[in-house]
Amino acid sequence: MPESLEDLVELLDLEMIDVDLFRGRQPQTSMQRVFGGQVLGQALAAASRTVDPERVVHSLHGYFLRAGDTSVPIVYRPEPTRDGGSFSSRRVVASQNGKPIFYMSASFQRPEAGLDHQDPMPDDAVPPEEAPRLATVLEARSGRPAADWDKEWAALDVRLAGVTGRQFWIRAAGKLPDDPALHACVLAYASDLTLLGASLLPHGIVIGDRRIQPASLDHALWFHRPFRADEWLLYDQSSPSASGARGFATGRLYNEAGSLVASVAQEGLIRPVGLDLES
Repeated sequence: MPESLEDLVELLDLEMIDVDLFRGRQPQTSMQRVFGGQVLGQALAAASRTVDPERVVHSLHGYFLRAGDTSVPIVYRPEPTRDGGSFSSRRVVASQNGKPIFYMSASFQRPEAGLDHQDPMPDDAVPPEEAPRLATVLEARSGRPAADWDKEWAALDVRLAGVTGRQFWIRAAGKLPDDPALHACVLAYASDLTLLGASLLPHGIVIGDRRIQPASLDHALWFHRPFRADEWLLYDQSSPSASGARGFATGRLYNEAGSLVASVAQEGLIRPVGLDLES
């Protein structure tokens, strides 16, 4: 995982190696596979580099095909599938060693006015300045030192916003440049961090529990309104279902003013490897 916000920004600044072909570097990490949010963010960065900057991403849908190798750079090939009068679409293939590890489709739109409504922001969240750091909470629940969690999440400031474990305050751990595409990539990166854990909460399990083998399978993200990823966003999560060793979770992200800026849905592997399912 990136060791700082600056490291994350560099991670999202892909190297162009040919027309519509980019290479993403890997951070220094002890993880055995690439973090899914990294692939999401880098794939979105690749797609954004091929689109008119006036068009902003409004949705992405990705499938994780293989575990990424943290010792090998990832190559991203965005395909310019369509550029219409208002919308542009891109399909991105991420590969390592000649094999695809991730597919993503993304759609971009020229900003325009229209009808506007949203679900209200939950009113039971602890304010971010009063919320405990998630690393401290997970240290108590998992036994893994807070310093380990802090090192993995150094690019982000994540805090527990409620006792149920369904709500988090999240933001970049520092100031970002005024680039909407970069803010979208950082949010894509962050959106994968805690969501799968929502599908474990009904079973009294936290992400990081060694009795569970977790992995992202697919991920969808919709951007509704302008936002800054370096300002507090409330990540309100729920899990409607878990079955077949898969957990399904959804999330809504609100800024402090109460605007719904993004929605997320994800299904992931939550395979029991050391649980007595009969108890």
